Amino acid sequence: MPLSDHALSAWLARQAYSLLLRLGTPAYLWRVWARGCEEPAYRAHWPWRLGLYGRAYRGRLLPQPGPCVWVHAVSLGEARAAAPLIQALRVACPGMRLVLTHTTATGREAGRALLQPGDVQTWLPYDTPGAVRRFLAVHRPAVGVLMETEVWPNLQHEAVRSGVPMVLANARLSEKSLRQGQRLSALMRPAARALALCLAQTQADADRLRAMGASRVEVAGNVKFDMQPDETLLARGRAWRVDARPVVLAASTREGEEPDLLAAWQNLPLDRRPRLFIVPRHPQRFDEVAKAVQAAGFTLSRRSTWPQSGPDATACAADVWLGDTMGEMPAYYAAADVALLGGSFAPLGGQNLIEAAACGCPVVMGPSTFNFALAAELSEAAGAAHRVSDWRAGVNEAVRLTEPGARAQASAAALAFAVSHRGAAQRMAQAVAALIARV
Repeated sequence: MPLSDHALSAWLARQAYSLLLRLGTPAYLWRVWARGCEEPAYRAHWPWRLGLYGRAYRGRLLPQPGPCVWVHAVSLGEARAAAPLIQALRVACPGMRLVLTHTTATGREAGRALLQPGDVQTWLPYDTPGAVRRFLAVHRPAVGVLMETEVWPNLQHEAVRSGVPMVLANARLSEKSLRQGQRLSALMRPAARALALCLAQTQADADRLRAMGASRVEVAGNVKFDMQPDETLLARGRAWRVDARPVVLAASTREGEEPDLLAAWQNLPLDRRPRLFIVPRHPQRFDEVAKAVQAAGFTLSRRSTWPQSGPDATACAADVWLGDTMGEMPAYYAAADVALLGGSFAPLGGQNLIEAAACGCPVVMGPSTFNFALAAELSEAAGAAHRVSDWRAGVNEAVRLTEPGARAQASAAALAFAVSHRGAAQRMAQAVAALIARV
């Protein structure tokens, strides 16, 4: 049967895309290897990125009584968000074996804590047809669950050919991403249409996913509300409050934000300055941020240098603390009176503010929150977050919220906001289990 014009354009677009990826494979591998200079985990098991698995790896794929469920959590944020969903999937799909994939080293590190005996963790295959086919043939998943925004043309196409239903869970799509996808509609519309199910965070996300081409879309909420902070980490953070000095946390700051933050901090009168605790989003920037803090004239203490008991006398005398460890975000929130939301003061769309609310830490956010638009709107309405125009206004608002009465009220509002929106993980897990049963 001859191809329709739409089908032909889609086929040609995917062929051109695949050719470009094949030609770019050496550059891709070089980029991965180069990233390994700063984060050595990038160099671990690099053949897996091409769907090349040795006999020892295949020997770990032992039969399980339940289905093989593949979950892709690209980076750190998605790996954390996947935790409550994976926990709910284990209840909904008894005896399941988890195949957990990532693209970044930070995601892989965070994902280790989600594994149980019989599970495997690997890299997401590079999106060439061969690499994807090899991945699917080796792991034979009953279903694939992609977290949030991960839609890949060859991955979707080969999954359909292999009979693997693909679910986009905790799905979100901004207006900007929709416009970009529509400009590449011959490539991205078939990929979206190939999704067996989209579980959207909000109705607005659902509408945009349908406009992109997804056929079956349900609104399930945001699974990040189901993330439960580790009580051990919360207790650790509270123990860092060794004196009465208030603490303002700059959480998950992005490149270019720290200079404006430090300039605004310098404008505060000395007698009104709380302790500033900066946690950059990306670990490769820890040294860069440390130099910026010292160049601004502040004394610095790095979390990685503290003794096991917590901040010592040298740390307590420092103007600024630098959170240069991984996996301690709940502790950082627990140590703070209020958090300035990184990524929201530059046009980057903001970071996840739900984790801060779950830890009882109120948030001050800048004007850019399109990555979490509804969560930002709801948290502001609930009094769990406060919006400002720039870093200077943000610093002043954060200082105001460190006052005991304001802090207690905002913290209670943050906790109430987090609790009131839970339940998405269970809804998504039940939808995935029903899909497996139908298949």
